[in-house]
Amino acid sequence: MGISSNGLSLVLLVGLVFSSLMVATYAGNFYQDFDLTWGGNRPKIFKGGQLLSLSLDKVSGSGFQSKKEYLFGRIDMQLKLVPGNSAGTVTAYYLSSQGPTHDEIDFEFLGNLSGDPYVLHTNVFTQGKGNREQQFYLWFNPSRNFHTYSVIWKPQHIIFLVDNIPIRVFNNAESVGVPFPKSQPMRIYSSLWNADDWATRGGLVKTDWSKAPFTAYYRNFNVMESKTSNSFAEWHTNALDAPSRRRLRWVQKYFMIYNYCTDLKRFPQGPPVECKH
Repeated sequence: MGISSNGLSLVLLVGLVFSSLMVATYAGNFYQDFDLTWGGNRPKIFKGGQLLSLSLDKVSGSGFQSKKEYLFGRIDMQLKLVPGNSAGTVTAYYLSSQGPTHDEIDFEFLGNLSGDPYVLHTNVFTQGKGNREQQFYLWFNPSRNFHTYSVIWKPQHIIFLVDNIPIRVFNNAESVGVPFPKSQPMRIYSSLWNADDWATRGGLVKTDWSKAPFTAYYRNFNVMESKTSNSFAEWHTNALDAPSRRRLRWVQKYFMIYNYCTDLKRFPQGPPVECKH
């Protein structure tokens, strides 16, 4: 992948600046805000609630979920992913409601062989329907240091960000009949699990259990939530400013490796209607 000097300079630009008008900002504590939900003693909380880890071995993975549900807001989490040979592993970090018509906003990090890049898989489910995948390589090694992965969820759009750089925007297209997540509160979930039947090169590369346990780390959870959906809708209504739109184009030009909107084999009759909005 060729990256121009202009492209690299965009990474160094100052990130998006958001007003805190009419929203509540909260810096989290893992003890207070999350439950360790599965995996026995594999998930752990350290440093007085400031650091959390998930582990995967041949017996089980592990996971956690937020105690609270959220309806609109900005959610940030810093992750440091499984280092080295992470092939076959998936670290999932997402928001979801419950039930057959659930809504969901997904980050999934698909592991790879040492030296090969992680794949960042994103998806949006509305009323139980997903199939809106976009995938990216990252412009850094996500296992070497902590990086911030964010979701801005508002009535107008959902924005996915990496280190405050927008990588994807899913706009509200209810006007053309596409459901949008706006009525079901969602919890935050994360899990580290074995998916070597599909995660790496379509399942061709299997998990090397001699490298287990595999561990991912989390810190600096932060949420800026709406007090009411109406007040949040009034807060920074425009999706992205001009510098942010340039960054979005840069990411999608150099680092996007799959976009369901351009998959004509999958959608021979034309892309889904939301792809035009």
